[in-house]
Amino acid sequence: MKVAFTSSDGICVDCHFGGSEAFFVWEVDLNRARCLGPRSVPDRDGQEDRIVARANLLSDCAIVCTEQIGGPAAAKLVARHIHPIKTAGATPVTEIVQRLQGVLRGHPAPWLRKAMGMAPPEPDRSPDQTA
Repeated sequence: MKVAFTSSDGICVDCHFGGSEAFFVWEVDLNRARCLGPRSVPDRDGQEDRIVARANLLSDCAIVCTEQIGGPAAAKLVARHIHPIKTAGATPVTEIVQRLQGVLRGHPAPWLRKAMGMAPPEPDRSPDQTA
């Protein structure tokens, strides 16, 4: 799964979604993570909607981690099946990646399972239940 981070240096999530000049994209799975590099935000000249341009740039990402994001921008991401996550202040990207991997190893939410291409969890069955 690809995860984008709003960062000025690729080390910490320290930018607002609408003000970030680049998004650092990582490929993250249960046991591995690697930075695929930055994606520069296109120049706003000729763009009707800068938020749509940013969402299009991240169309292959499942998650965007950002320090701040406005409601309309978050709604545009969610409409494209990109889940925005706000951080508490400047947070190291590697810390977020490790936490995300921990969630993936446990019981991820259905939307996250889908983003990872994971099968739905097996329903819990007590011994007296029959299929």
